Amino acid sequence: MSLLATYTGHPHEAGLDEAGRGCLAGPVFAAAVILPPDFNPPFLNDSKQLTARRREALRAEICRHAIAWAVGEASPAEIQAINIAQASYLAMHRAVAQLAVPAAHLLVDGNRFRPYDGLPHTCVVGGDGRYRSIAAASILAKTFRDERMHALAQEFPAYGWQQNAGYPTAAHRAALREHGVSPHHRLGFKLI
Repeated sequence: MSLLATYTGHPHEAGLDEAGRGCLAGPVFAAAVILPPDFNPPFLNDSKQLTARRREALRAEICRHAIAWAVGEASPAEIQAINIAQASYLAMHRAVAQLAVPAAHLLVDGNRFRPYDGLPHTCVVGGDGRYRSIAAASILAKTFRDERMHALAQEFPAYGWQQNAGYPTAAHRAALREHGVSPHHRLGFKLI
């Protein structure tokens, strides 16, 4: 099934998605992407449906061809202070604020969003598998976050973040039991 180019038909509709919401460690990332209407590369889809290699190849294409794109994040301390849902919205707001071309409408993956700066928005459950701009945002959020977690894994190798990206795998939980928490763990979550 081919993904849809737009929800509103406006040329500056921005797709939004986040990555890392269910993690025990690291920031939550979000991306905002405005695509040209004819941008439809092979394999563009929800990032969870793609291999790491394909996500990286698509990331390069998206960054090269998008009308505008940006990535925002919220730190583990912000997640602890305001909760993961609000931190996800904050990361999305930061991404939208950085777009080189202002968005006219926000197309958000999921069923909730905190309005941003008076911009109209539409929430779409499963939007990353329905709309190209949201799929592109999911790919950017995921790849930029994975890149950050790989860098943090060099500093804190015990937790296996280069494999688990901070998600609550059995190995990650075992490392927490053995080594305790790092400065990058989200202390508001039930870690062990």
